Amino acid sequence: MKLGIFGGTFNPPHMGHVTMARAAVEQLSLDKLLVIPAGIPPHKQLPVGSANTRQRWEMAQLMAGAVGKCAEARDMEIHREGKSFTSDTLLALREAYADAEMWLLMGSDMFLSLHTWHAPEIVCREANIAAFSRNEENERAAFEKQKAFLEQTFGARVAILD
Repeated sequence: MKLGIFGGTFNPPHMGHVTMARAAVEQLSLDKLLVIPAGIPPHKQLPVGSANTRQRWEMAQLMAGAVGKCAEARDMEIHREGKSFTSDTLLALREAYADAEMWLLMGSDMFLSLHTWHAPEIVCREANIAAFSRNEENERAAFEKQKAFLEQTFGARVAILD
């Protein structure tokens, strides 16, 4: 089974998220895609007036429905105490999907900063990385450099998607 994992604040989810998710399902031939809103995002603080956790969860469910039949929203990070570290989520998913080929989906900013995340070695060990590029020339060069760094440093398996 090929399992996609798409996490984020989803504050709010938008058509870019839906487009990325659909592209990942198609380009990676995913059997299932999990949309997982962060409870407490470790990379950024939610602005004042943002949707609350329940509202973001409800929007993630709507987003999963817009992606298609293979997508479903999961509330596992919302119920976890403390910051929503991707490494913890991937370890929990590995228990549930022991034999799955897991693909972690991410956009430019997250991909280019992945090496600074909490436990990047666990992230890179537990899941393949599917990074979405906007096809801008300077971004493509940065992506190739980051891909090589993650592969050398953490043994990551990286696919750059459009």
